[in-house]
Amino acid sequence: MDTVKSFINASKNNVFAVVKPAPPVDNLVAKLDSASIPVTSDPCRECPNPCDEDEYRHEEWPSQMLIDYTSDMLGAVKPYFRQVVISTGKSDWEREVTEARGSLAAHVNDLSISGHKGSSSNGPKVPGVFSSDSASRLSVINGSHRTTSEDDSKQTVLIFPDYKVVTEVDSTRKGAESLARGYLDPELSKAGLDQPQVGSKSWVLPYQAVILLCSHKRRDNKCGIAAPVLKRSLTNELESVGWEVHEQLEDPDCLEDSAIEDIPGTTEEREAVIQERLKHLCDPSVETKRALMVYCSHIGGHKFAGNVIIYTPQGSGIWYGRVSSHQSHAVMRTITEGKIYPALLRGGVNLTRPKGKTLLDW
Repeated sequence: MDTVKSFINASKNNVFAVVKPAPPVDNLVAKLDSASIPVTSDPCRECPNPCDEDEYRHEEWPSQMLIDYTSDMLGAVKPYFRQVVISTGKSDWEREVTEARGSLAAHVNDLSISGHKGSSSNGPKVPGVFSSDSASRLSVINGSHRTTSEDDSKQTVLIFPDYKVVTEVDSTRKGAESLARGYLDPELSKAGLDQPQVGSKSWVLPYQAVILLCSHKRRDNKCGIAAPVLKRSLTNELESVGWEVHEQLEDPDCLEDSAIEDIPGTTEEREAVIQERLKHLCDPSVETKRALMVYCSHIGGHKFAGNVIIYTPQGSGIWYGRVSSHQSHAVMRTITEGKIYPALLRGGVNLTRPKGKTLLDW
């Protein structure tokens, strides 16, 4: 019996030895600030604990939601040079979406597209925070948005951090190859190829923010429980400050701006037009700000549910974890004010800014 107890105690000690505890928030603030990442020291939860339901009415997690609140989650993001989100009209998927035979996600994954890993910044390193130019991985996930095509076999693909949407993508190997050739090749800029791919076109996403909520229940039940709660609470928070929240992508053919492929000029000239369109989205003259909020498949770190990614027209992607309805106000403020809440941060892409600037600055 003593031998068994000794083995159990030794096993426990080994487990705790490899779990890196979360650092104090003050340490995180200083770390992010020294790396020129816009950060706030405000608490990410403003309501009491336990929550005062008469005043806040935040939805609590059910008792079976075993979230990891102790280990360090900063760094729980694998760097990528682009992330594609493929339309499915679903909120749950096969356990491995890139292994679903015949799917666009599987076809794109089979191409093994790899970026050219560049040199990283010489500044302070923050785990999980990276530049898209220094990463070599293509991230492929599914989204809950429906295709904008009248043909259900053609998908609508969101591409980040480019902040654009590609329509009429065939769900075939040839469709994946065309998508890769025209939009995913690491050598391509946001303008894509000078010669458009047959059938497909792309547009700047017409939103001030895009929010992805992991809802992949078949991968981990916690995400399936968390996503609908976060969708309701984040929608309420954004609407309370005058934002519109869309669950489905507006048909790009109905937009005032032309497709990126129809912009005349050289690659550099087209790039300049795209940049102006992105900047216009953030212009103070825009009366109604809009967010696109979609569910997405597994993005890692399900033990840190709820998991949220926020993409901005400026080309940043903020990865948050351990987000509950109590932290929805903090997520809203990240979107509207451009500063990161360190206690929620898993990592992100293109987060550095000159001192004094926010993620909403150019």
